[in-house]
Amino acid sequence: MAAAALARRIGRSGVLPLCCRLPAWDRASRPPPSPLQPPGLPLAPCRSFSNNKIQVELNESSGVAMMKFKSPPVNSLSLEFLTEFSISLEKLENNRACRGVIITSALPKVFSSGLDITEMCGKSMEHYTEFWRAVQEMWLRLYGSNMVTVAAVNGSSPAGGCLVALSCDYRIMAENPKFSIGLNEAQLGIVAPFWFKDTFVNVVGHRVAERSLQLGSLHPAPEALKLGLVDELVPEEKLMEKAAAVMAQWLALPDHARQLTKTMMRKAVLDRLVAHREEDIKNFVSFVSKESIQKSLRMYMEMLKKRKS
Repeated sequence: MAAAALARRIGRSGVLPLCCRLPAWDRASRPPPSPLQPPGLPLAPCRSFSNNKIQVELNESSGVAMMKFKSPPVNSLSLEFLTEFSISLEKLENNRACRGVIITSALPKVFSSGLDITEMCGKSMEHYTEFWRAVQEMWLRLYGSNMVTVAAVNGSSPAGGCLVALSCDYRIMAENPKFSIGLNEAQLGIVAPFWFKDTFVNVVGHRVAERSLQLGSLHPAPEALKLGLVDELVPEEKLMEKAAAVMAQWLALPDHARQLTKTMMRKAVLDRLVAHREEDIKNFVSFVSKESIQKSLRMYMEMLKKRKS
């Protein structure tokens, strides 16, 4: 019930999506210190807030927030998770001390398993509508954020988890061949919506995206690097150090120039969803409500239960 209330708050609050807001030019534009606290120095002032599923800590000295997913067992994107995610992003976006956010997982071996299948199976049409609106809101806020966003992918990241990483400005993945990433919706009998596709194409190009989407491919970390799906691979133990270094590099630039460039590059894709948001929700609800799709989802859930047992 709490998640539903929070989701309704986002959907009906009238808050202007971040993709439509003016760049936050009045944020501090000085080159920040490293987001990692150097040893032997006093701790930098930090502000933290933690929800049930997401932990956020803002280093007010560097202007960098650390956002950790902490929703066992696999950080699936449930309605409650998505709502907390959007609210956390909104809090950071509205805090003038925050200029960038590093997104990672507090759970071993998984970044995010993607959309929570249980939210799409055996529920009412009203629930499907509320859930999909929350998915849209998360993407609009993350992809359109004025902040620098760095994904520190420290585990596997299929489907919606891949979308989260794709929506960031830079992706660093742990160098582990057992970790994979990709939009594998086709394997579940689901079609990735146009804004998933557009985000993917903008990162890897049309041909790679077309092949990967049709096959529902999950790419091991080394292959993901070759395809350009991630920008760097680093040893797992150095992932956060590298993420902090990349963040410092991006924040060394004047905010207004970077933000305007980001808006210029992403605005058309964001505007397309904003213009067709209700139609996209109707298409999703109509599609996921089909008995053939429900059957595929039930079979997939049964397969997952057998794996666990």
